[in-house]
Parts: sequence; C-alpha cells; structure tokens
Amino acid sequence: MNVTEAVKSRRSVRDFSDRAVDLETIRRVMDTARWAASGCNYQPWEASILTGQPLADLQARMAADGPQAAEYDWTAPGQEDAYKQRLNRVSAGMFGALGIERGDTEARMKAMARNTTSFGAPVLLLCYFPRLMKEAQWSDTGMWLQTVALLLREEGLDSCFQEFMGLYPKTIRDFLGLDHDRYMVFCGMAIGYRDPDAPINNFERERVPLDEQVKFLGWD
Repeated sequence: MNVTEAVKSRRSVRDFSDRAVDLETIRRVMDTARWAASGCNYQPWEASILTGQPLADLQARMAADGPQAAEYDWTAPGQEDAYKQRLNRVSAGMFGALGIERGDTEARMKAMARNTTSFGAPVLLLCYFPRLMKEAQWSDTGMWLQTVALLLREEGLDSCFQEFMGLYPKTIRDFLGLDHDRYMVFCGMAIGYRDPDAPINNFERERVPLDEQVKFLGWD
C-alpha cells in the first residue's frame, strides 16, 4: 500500500472484528512512527497501548466512574455555521447508516456510548503529554497520531481517533498511574481490523473542495 492508498482508505472505523492484533505489528508501527515531524525535536507525545484484560478493566472502570469534566474543548468550531454544517452532515451519514432517526435521542445516545468500549476494538492507544506542552506541541502530537494511523493502514489495520477519552481524564490517569498535576489526557485511538460489512464503516464521507481551503499563488 502506498501513501495515497493509505490516506484515502483511512477512515474512522466504528465497528471492529474480534480478530486479535499481534504485538509485533503494533511495535513495528509505533517504532516507525517515532520519525514523525516534531518541532524543536521535543517529541511531546506519550502513550500507553492496552489490549485483553487491562483494556477490559479500564472500560469497566470508565463505566463505573462515568464522564468527568473535559480538560479542553473540541466543540468550539460549532459556533460557526460552516463548521456546524460539516458536523451535521457527517452525523447524518453515520446515524443514517445505523438506521437511527434524527429525533430518536435514546438510540443516538446508545450509539455514542459505544465510544466507551472503543466500538469493540481489541486495542486502545491512550495518548497524553505534560501540561506544559502548548499549541505547537499539540500540533506535533496530531502529526504523530496521523502517522500512526497511516502506518496501521499499511499493515491492514484500522483505527478511530477518540477525543471522547478526554471525558475520562481522572479515570485514565488513575488507571495508568499518571501524575494528575503533570499530565493531560489528549485522546484515544481504537485499533483493530474493521468489519467490512458493517454499514457504519461504509457510509459516504465528504470533504470540502480543494479550492475552498487552499490557495495556489505564483503559478500562471
């Protein structure tokens, strides 16, 4: 698989098979991802990767503790109509694939609750970093996470970025033994093999046309 194929075939997978993921495959991906770009060579990202009983134990603790106060806001773009419409369109595609009507609040909440178990993924990456890291280092962490996701595709694996895990910072820090004052929980990444027949993995996605986002200057 070349880079273009990896980029175009990567999507947020929300229904995984129960096929186990080999440790050596994950180690190979993570070892290569160390070479992601990093401003000033800070390499701010840190992670723990769980499977099996540790993952089940964390999920049980999250269910028992319930959501906590989020430490950062990922919803702010919804204040502008253009961004809100993009969210609404992908939500319509996702819930439509599940056969859930717009007004069915209970079914929507139940579907969203599957975030807690990472949609059945057998592996969960939890990403965190010291609180002293600022916007530039958050950007670097995002580049590292995208690098991980593309390398997973090269291995035939899939993923789903989960900012949702930012709603469980205390639970996750306690579980991993992280210093609450030092570390911020950034996100999770569900990892596994997609269920190719699941409607939620096959609805049509959209992207903004190139010329709406990028200007090319200096070419005749």
